[in-house]
Amino acid sequence: MRVAATLACTECKRRNYITMKNKKNNPDRLELKKYCNHCKSHTTHKETK
Repeated sequence: MRVAATLACTECKRRNYITMKNKKNNPDRLELKKYCNHCKSHTTHKETK
């Protein structure tokens, strides 16, 4: 049930993080506030394909 989810920054669109999620508990896309090394700030990161 657990799958890898890639998180991309909404500001610079770069893919910075890979995390695991449970598709049964979270069927929709993840959206987390994470630190982006390229933007040098905390931004919203959304799950990409």
